[in-house]
Amino acid sequence: MSLLNFEKNQTSFMIQEFFQSFNIFTENEIEDFLKLFEKKRLNKHDFFVQEGEKCKEIAFIESGVFRSYYISDEGKDITYCFRFPNDLIASYSSFISEKPSLENMQAISQTDILVIKKEKIEELVNKNPTWIKFLKIIAEQEYIELEKRFFQLQRDSAAQRYASLLENHPNYIQDIPLQYLASYLGITQRHLSRIRRDISF
Repeated sequence: MSLLNFEKNQTSFMIQEFFQSFNIFTENEIEDFLKLFEKKRLNKHDFFVQEGEKCKEIAFIESGVFRSYYISDEGKDITYCFRFPNDLIASYSSFISEKPSLENMQAISQTDILVIKKEKIEELVNKNPTWIKFLKIIAEQEYIELEKRFFQLQRDSAAQRYASLLENHPNYIQDIPLQYLASYLGITQRHLSRIRRDISF
């Protein structure tokens, strides 16, 4: 098997496994709608969506890491979320409302994604009501993730939040620059360096 075919098969397996995990689609349904996804590669610092743009597509992350951030009223760059392989990525409020995005989604390493356009999803929804159920599940997951993030900020220390990130995504932490991690945790880079040093012991 050539390297190209191997990578293609690995790609198919990852996204197939993702959709299979919801236990709502048949194998034939998955095979059919996966043909609607387009493979793209983004370089480090490239944007999936930027503030002021309308988000008209959703992507499945095959490799690489994204960060979501916004610019505060004081002009400060605030990172509030990371997205890793096997995640979906989109500016969901913009995607749903068709209004300009309030957030930026930027690749912080070279990334490979599989992209599907909004109009294709709308066609799937009209043809197959199972997609309505799928989008409802995704919306619920986004809400739970947002709530979890809120409670972590209110309840957990920066060290606990870093330890959680390290536990859940150990293979990707080194890809995230310190300034983004510190912003995500709401601490200075110096404080983050102390936490990293303490946890490594």
